[in-house]
Amino acid sequence: MSPKVSERSASPPLTVHDDNYKIKIFHSTFNLITHILIGVVVGISVIFSFRNGTPLGATPLHIVLCVVGYQLLMAEAILSLSPHNGWSSNLKLVDKRRAHWILQTLGSGLAIVGSFIKIIDKSTHLNTLHGKFAIAALVFTTVSLINGLGSLWAFELRRYIPINVSKLIHIGIGIFVLPTSSIALCYGFDKSMFKSWISDEVAFTLIGCTSAFTVIISFNSFTTFHVKLWKCFKS
Repeated sequence: MSPKVSERSASPPLTVHDDNYKIKIFHSTFNLITHILIGVVVGISVIFSFRNGTPLGATPLHIVLCVVGYQLLMAEAILSLSPHNGWSSNLKLVDKRRAHWILQTLGSGLAIVGSFIKIIDKSTHLNTLHGKFAIAALVFTTVSLINGLGSLWAFELRRYIPINVSKLIHIGIGIFVLPTSSIALCYGFDKSMFKSWISDEVAFTLIGCTSAFTVIISFNSFTTFHVKLWKCFKS
């Protein structure tokens, strides 16, 4: 005769009341992968910059400031507003926005300084695809930073520019910052100086990692832009 199992000891069937549970798991997984890819790309870039020790020259300092500014801080600024982002998911909306502005301002500042260090160090800048995309990223970053700081007074300026339009302009300009900077970084990884240090295979892997997290983050930005644009047309 088989032993009786009490109702208390029996495990209840696993039920998921949230219909979006699988979608949340999907988003959380991609968020985790994105952070890992960012860490790998930024970490290896910083190690490469410090390979000859300190003090850093113009090029290594340019790499550190731009990669940390663009691929770390500004990428995290975008992710901070995502409801599925690990470290900011439990923050209130007002705190998420504060974190976004702080990260964006710091990231933009580092990237702009890092770009000008190389501009001063080098006489020609548009002779390579790396330089062309880097200049494009610098322009978009500067405009996005000015527009972002202006958005802090969007409520006071609502008579002249509707709040939704102001946010739409900020998102629309910001969409191009990470992709252009990541393309510039990928062309940097393709340089012989970097590939001779780490090997061709790892360099191409880093290009793939950079492309992957850029696409994931940019998709989130495009989605937000589409929602804001739709609201503007409806209003």
